[in-house]
Amino acid sequence: MAGFGTAPTQDTVLAAQIQQKLVLQSQMKGGASWFYWIAGLSIINSVIALSGSDWHFIAGLGITEIVDYIAKGAGNGGMIVAVMLDAFAAGMFVLFGVFSNKRQTWAFIIGMTFYGLDALIWILGQFWLGIAFHVYVLYRIYLGMKAANQLGELEKTMPPTIVAG
Repeated sequence: MAGFGTAPTQDTVLAAQIQQKLVLQSQMKGGASWFYWIAGLSIINSVIALSGSDWHFIAGLGITEIVDYIAKGAGNGGMIVAVMLDAFAAGMFVLFGVFSNKRQTWAFIIGMTFYGLDALIWILGQFWLGIAFHVYVLYRIYLGMKAANQLGELEKTMPPTIVAG
């Protein structure tokens, strides 16, 4: 039994590092998962818009909403182009999610940049709730990226057998 004021044992330090690793992995995955939500809700928004409805989820992409709006007046050819562009945009965000989950910082950065640029659409339209939600999502993704970076630093101090597990 360790007495008061004694140094922690190697096992205690390792247990704390493992716990911290698990917390950071969870935070990273939480931030990265927003890319999947953005992609999914953008596709749902597009299906809703192209079917003639006027409502949408605020977490989706503004650019796909613009594409869908233009497509409504362009006939069947416009609808086909809109579906392809919407799928491309959503697919990009899925890829950001995949690579972010693999702790690729570039995916967090590029994904946040594109989502930040997408927020400009809401700013131009003065849709304040959409802007606020974009800012919230960007913050959550940033926390995921920060956790990914901290995880990399933590793993440098851990035994290789623990890092791989």
